[in-house]
Parts: sequence; C-alpha cells; structure tokens
Amino acid sequence: MMKPSEPTLTAVAKDLKRIPSDALVIGVGKGQDGPVLLDSPLPAKAARALGDSLQVLGVTGAADDVRRLAALPDTGSESLVLVGVGPVTPGNALPAETLRRAAGAAVRQLKGLETVVLALPAPGIAEATAVAEGAALGAYAYDGYRSGLGADGRPAPRKDDGPVRTILVHTDAAQNAALTAGLARAAVLAKNVNATRTLVNQPPSHLYPESFAQAARDLSKGLPVKVTVMDEKKLERDGYGGILGVGKGSSRPPRLVKVEYAPARSKVHLALVGKGITFDSGGLSLKPAAGMQTMKLDMAGAAVVLNTVLAVAELGLAAKVTAWLCLAENMPSGTAQRPEDVLTTYGGRTVEVLNTDAEGRLVLADGLAAASEENPDAIIDIATLTGAQMIALGNRTSGVMGDDGVRDAVKAAADRAGESFWPMPLPEELRPSLDSQVADIANIGERFGGMMTAAVFLREFVGSTDGEKIPWAHLDIAGPAFNEGSAYGYTPKAGTGVGLRTLLAYVEDVLERAS
Repeated sequence: MMKPSEPTLTAVAKDLKRIPSDALVIGVGKGQDGPVLLDSPLPAKAARALGDSLQVLGVTGAADDVRRLAALPDTGSESLVLVGVGPVTPGNALPAETLRRAAGAAVRQLKGLETVVLALPAPGIAEATAVAEGAALGAYAYDGYRSGLGADGRPAPRKDDGPVRTILVHTDAAQNAALTAGLARAAVLAKNVNATRTLVNQPPSHLYPESFAQAARDLSKGLPVKVTVMDEKKLERDGYGGILGVGKGSSRPPRLVKVEYAPARSKVHLALVGKGITFDSGGLSLKPAAGMQTMKLDMAGAAVVLNTVLAVAELGLAAKVTAWLCLAENMPSGTAQRPEDVLTTYGGRTVEVLNTDAEGRLVLADGLAAASEENPDAIIDIATLTGAQMIALGNRTSGVMGDDGVRDAVKAAADRAGESFWPMPLPEELRPSLDSQVADIANIGERFGGMMTAAVFLREFVGSTDGEKIPWAHLDIAGPAFNEGSAYGYTPKAGTGVGLRTLLAYVEDVLERAS
C-alpha cells in the first residue's frame, strides 16, 4: 500500500525575520463590520497596514478563504497567506476546531511548498496543538495510480503539487515540554488518519480482503502489535457464517483480521469492530450503477479500527485495544448468497437474509460475537452502514447509538477531537420488525429509522459477561467517511478518515477515568 507523506511539526517562537519559509500564514476573522486581522507576531506597523487593506484586497475572513499575497519585508517568508477562520467576536479566543480547520485549509491549499509558518492565534499549548493537528491533517495528497505519461505516451512534466513537508507553528509556548508531547501526538494522529484515507481511496481492483490483510501487516511493522489473519478455511472451520455468506459471491475470499495491542501495564481492554466491505455491489440485491460508484468506501470502518490500534500502540497508551477487521467483497454470482437464505453466524445465531445489500451488519455480527468472547470492558463498532444515516444526519455528521454510558462517552470524545457525532436512540418498537419466521432474526426490518434498526440488529450479537451485557456503541459513518464534494478545512475529497480521532480520544478518556 502506498503510504501518505508525513510532514514534520515544529513549534517556534523566534522573530519572523529569523524563520525562512515559503509562506507565512496569518488568520483573518469575519467581524460584524468586515474582515478583522487576528493577533499575529507581525510588526505593529505592518499589521496595521495589512488590516486596513483587507477589504480592498477582497478578503472576507470566511472559513476556507485562502489568499496568497506578496511577502512582507519584515518577515523571512517568500509569500504571505491570509486564511479565513469564520465569524469572530472581539475578546473571545478561537475554539480548537476553528484553529484546526483554518490551519488545515491553509496547508491543504499550499501544495507544492516545502516550508510553511502558521502564525495563527496560538498563545498556549491547547491552541498550538490544535493548529498542528489541523495542519498535519491538511498536508495530505493521494496520487493514486497515475502513470505520469502524457497523451503522446511520453513522460509528462511533473507538476510539483505534493503536500507541505515542513510545518512550523508559531507560538509563545514553543519551549514548553507539554507542547512537544502534543506535537508528537498530533503527528501520530495525522499519520494514522491519513493512512486510513489512503486505504479508503484505494481502488477495489487493488484493495480486496487478502490485500487489505497484507496492508494491516505492513502498517503494523515496527509496532508492538500482533496481527492474526483468518482465511476462508479458518472461517469455515470456526463457523463465521456472516463473513462467509457475504463473501460467497466473490472470487476473492473473505478474511477476518485481528490486530491486538496488549501492553503489560494495561488498565482496560477495549474492542473495536470495523466493517470492511472492500467493494459493495449489493450482491444479488444489486445496487443501481450510480449507487456503486463510490462503493470502494465501504471498508472505511475496518480502516479506522486498524489505524486506531496502531495509533494507540505508537503512543504507548496503557490500554489493551483489539481491532477486528471484518473483510469481504459483496458481489453477485452463481455462488452468491440469495435473498431468503439462512446463515449461521459465529456463536450459533441464525439470520434470514432478506436483502443481500444489508451485508455490513452480517459481517459485523461475526465480529461482535468474536470480540465478546474476550470479555472486553467495552465494544465499539464503526461502519459505513446505512443510507438512512445520510437521510437523518447528512454527509458531515455521524450517528452514535448504543448503551447510554458508551454512547455519551463517544459523543464527549468526538466533541473534544473536533468530529461531528450525534447520539440517536434505539427504540424498542423497532426490534419486532426484525423477527423472522424461519431464523432467529432477519437482516432487515423497519425502513423508517433504518439507521437505528440496523443498530438494533447489531445489539443482538453483543455478548455478556457474568450475566451483564458488555457495554457497547455503534458508530454509523456512511456519509462522513467519504467526501464527494469539494475539499474543506483539513478534509480532502474522497476518504476522510472520520472516526479515528474520536476513537483515539475515547481510549484516552477511558484511561483517564481509570487512573
């Protein structure tokens, strides 16, 4: 798998004249009376002149508005960049997520430059860390499989449009040891979010269950994690009927990959289960052609849980975290499962398959049951599961459902991380719609509230410890996992990596409560 580039993150407090760079980024807010130049280390005279010129320059201060200008003489940069942060109120500090998005928007739109100085308002550790995170998330590019050849078959001139390589965060807290740790975490976080994006962006011709399993091995090299890959023969012997049933129609057989980080001093054990449908045609319940055009994204949940565990391991957190990657390709063929087939999931529960395009919950059923056998303190599954999520919450807000404690903790972690999640209920009246006359449960039920119906199905496969249901939550990221529109903030087109920052923050929060 192609690994994304990793920018270096450094904090500096020097005079701007002593910091050579390709671009100096300054923030502009959208005030009530027009654009407002935000606090920066610019010399007072230069700041006044620039602030007075904003309206003439057409600068609005709106979020994502990035303007590149000629360099100011009192700086060491070759150009000046003004980035909008959106509405501002005099005297109020900028929220962390506003700083992340502004830094990400600037760095994302400065591709081709080597070194960028970010002089956004970041007087303290929290603000400087947010700037670093956003910048590192914005420094991402996916080149895909372009040949580099022109229309004449000869090598075409290569455009230098790679992501920014060196990011300098200008802050008075530059010498604080806590900021050094914050920058290190930001680098690890961004590296794994970007690795998730790259997995999601891989074409299905190149990413399928077997190659995904190999990617998990490759990405894990050098880290204290154990990777176990169960092939189709092992899955058959052990009774993983959900994963096998979904994968039956493909010439590329399914896999279940377990990635385990288990430090000796672990205080908690958390299990993360990810849907990994490397391409979803819908199976015999075939999707329309237009509905398949982005279905390489259907493995985003598995990519998130893989890279979350790798981030936890690289940061050396004192938590045992196990990822279960439920990998299959859902294809139509003479061997594919049929509507009204009955399959037996791991652990023995039977499912009547009424719609082969409701396949993600089938592979997750196996993963949840397997994860439950290890009696973790909590289980979280994450999946691009339902179109109903997009109908309910749109393309930028993910749904979280489950037991109140885990659901609320995930929401709090998402708020801290800067990701948009919204808690949804699990109405008991939805469960009867999943009743089957021939099996323990059917894989589809009530159409209205379909996101919640899918979660009610998944809840059936979460196990118990000493008679008590294992605490669990389900994250539906169907829309937010893949950006089909224009890039914004630190979010690129296509794979977004959504969910990883929330899960990492959740692990950290659980550890803090356990200490």
